[in-house]
Amino acid sequence: MTKSAVPALFFLAFAAISSVSDSAQRPLILDAFSPVSPAVSPKSSSSAFSDLHSLGQAVATEPAEIVWTAVPGPGKKCPINDDYYFKYVFSEKPKMGMVILKIQIFDKNNNQVVPYKAMGRSDMPSMRGVHDSGDVEFKLNRKNDYLLPVNVVMPGDWEIRVVFRLNDQPVFHGIIRFEV
Repeated sequence: MTKSAVPALFFLAFAAISSVSDSAQRPLILDAFSPVSPAVSPKSSSSAFSDLHSLGQAVATEPAEIVWTAVPGPGKKCPINDDYYFKYVFSEKPKMGMVILKIQIFDKNNNQVVPYKAMGRSDMPSMRGVHDSGDVEFKLNRKNDYLLPVNVVMPGDWEIRVVFRLNDQPVFHGIIRFEV
């Protein structure tokens, strides 16, 4: 939003709140989702989109749909692509408190390798966002295991979303689910 648009929006909001509707003698209140804007008239959505674009304002584009792969249980092979697979285990059976997720990546010759940067994000799907850890980078230990601390704060269903990246491009999106 440009600096010149801010006073215009303030004026519209003030004018709308100050005006009185003739039938009920109550103020007409506009919210952020009202179609009135100093730059865009309430036309069709496609012309409103082109008006915003022509003003040089940032236009949000929808991200590509991410396909999350359900990861099999601890200790089982999970393919990343044709060349690599991984296995995971927890430091102990997940319970309340801190638990460490350990991931080992192997090539097709079963040699442990470290080709990727790994990110993880833990949360409770039933209460999405309430206990979200945010994106956390896995740490490598001396044995080249990827480690992620997970803070389990309450009983219930949990998931860890794992993303492997190569040259800053995601190559794998997986979900590890567990119950506490």
